[in-house]
Amino acid sequence: MISEIMIVDDDPIILKTAWGTLTKAGFKAVVMKSGKALLEYLKDHSAPDLILMDINMPEMDGFEVVRKLQKSNAEWRDTPVIFLTANEDEDAETIGLSLGAMDFIRKPFVPSVLVLRVRHAVELLMLHRNLESMVNEKTKENEMLFLHVVESLADAIDAKDKYTKGHSGRVAAYSKEIAARYGYSEKRQEKIFMMGLLHDVGKIGVPNEVINKPGRLTDEEFARIKMHPGIGDKILSNIREMPELAAGARGHHERYDGKGYPEGISGEDIPEEVRIIAVADAYDAMTSNRSYRGVLPQEKVREEIEKGKGTQFDPKFADIMLAMIDDDKEYKMKDS
Repeated sequence: MISEIMIVDDDPIILKTAWGTLTKAGFKAVVMKSGKALLEYLKDHSAPDLILMDINMPEMDGFEVVRKLQKSNAEWRDTPVIFLTANEDEDAETIGLSLGAMDFIRKPFVPSVLVLRVRHAVELLMLHRNLESMVNEKTKENEMLFLHVVESLADAIDAKDKYTKGHSGRVAAYSKEIAARYGYSEKRQEKIFMMGLLHDVGKIGVPNEVINKPGRLTDEEFARIKMHPGIGDKILSNIREMPELAAGARGHHERYDGKGYPEGISGEDIPEEVRIIAVADAYDAMTSNRSYRGVLPQEKVREEIEKGKGTQFDPKFADIMLAMIDDDKEYKMKDS
C-alpha cells in the first residue's frame, strides 16, 4: 500500500522539490500552499499518513494549523506531523514537540535525508497501527471469552431453580433494551447486559431446597434467600476490572423508596444501571412460570409496573419498561 504524504509550504521551490523527491521514492505526495488551503482540503478528503508542514507561513503558521486540526472532529486530528523549518530556534522545537510533532526537518533539506526521515516515520506509524490492530483483536477475543464464561455461569445459576430457566438471559436482554432506549452507548449496553447475566450469581450460596420450595417460605428460609445479593457481591467484587458486576448483584433488590434489601438505599443512591436491572428483574419474575403460578397476563404485569413507579422502581425506567410492554403486541416478552 502506497503511503500518502501531505506537504504544506508557501515556498513553491520547496513544494516542487519535496513532491519530486517523495514521488520518485514511491510515495504519493500531495502539495498545499498554505495551512488555510489544507484545512479546506480536509473537509472533503480522507487523512494522509503523514503531514510535512512549514512553520512560518502567511495568514496561519504551522503551529496554529496543528491546533485547529487537533480541535476538529475529523479523522485528520490524529494525523502525525513533521515540521519543516529553516530556523534553529529551540523555542519553536519546544512548541512543536508539545503539540505532538513527530520530528523536525531543516530547510533546505537534502533529498536523500528527506526520504530517509519520511520513510522512518511511516515505518514507525505502520508498526504502531499493526500493534494497535493486534491489541484490539486480542481485546475482542478476550471479551468474547469473558462473555462465554459469564453466559455459562448464568446458565449454572439458572439451573439451580427448575422454574427459572433462562431468567438471567432475559433480565440481561431486557436491561440492555431499556438502556438502549434511554440512550446508553453500545459499550454501556454491553456492560449492563453482563450485569444482568450475573445479577443472581449469589444464589449459588443458597440451598437448592430453599430455592425450589414449591410452597410459602418460612421467615428463616426467606432470610436465606435475602442473603444472595451479599453473596453475589462478595463473589463478583474479585473482578476489579468491572466493579459494576458486583454492584448489580448487590443492589438489584433495592427499591426506589428505600424499602428494599440488603442496604435499604433509595433513589439516586442506587446506581443507575442497578435501577434498570431492578425493573427488568421484576418484569421477568412476573412473566415467568413459577411453582405456584404460571405467567401473569400482560395487562396484569403492566398494572404492577405502573403501580411500582416511584416506590419500587425509578419512574423513568418504569416508563421505558411500560413502553416496551405496549410495543409487545403479541406478548412475546415472557417465559415460553
